[in-house]
Amino acid sequence: MIPLSYFLILSIILFVLGAIAFFVKRDLITMFMAVEVMLNAANLAFIALSRSSNSLDGQIIVFFIITVAAAEATVGLAIILLIFRQKKSIKSEDIRLMKG
Repeated sequence: MIPLSYFLILSIILFVLGAIAFFVKRDLITMFMAVEVMLNAANLAFIALSRSSNSLDGQIIVFFIITVAAAEATVGLAIILLIFRQKKSIKSEDIRLMKG
């Protein structure tokens, strides 16, 4: 059996990599994927802690996180598509310059 600490360390590594990618990259698609990686890191931690405590609470929370992530993906990609149609670019600097 794999120890709980391995799963938590992997979760922390994934979360940190997602946070670094979010703050370093300026492409909206990359930033969007970085947020998804951070959500999956949190899911991994919830599942590992749920499994170690023999409780279903963490798995229920993960179900809700996945549902919210699916809605976020739909709305986020639609917004990115609309921005690309207007600006012909998906760089975050171009969005900063948008006014009314």
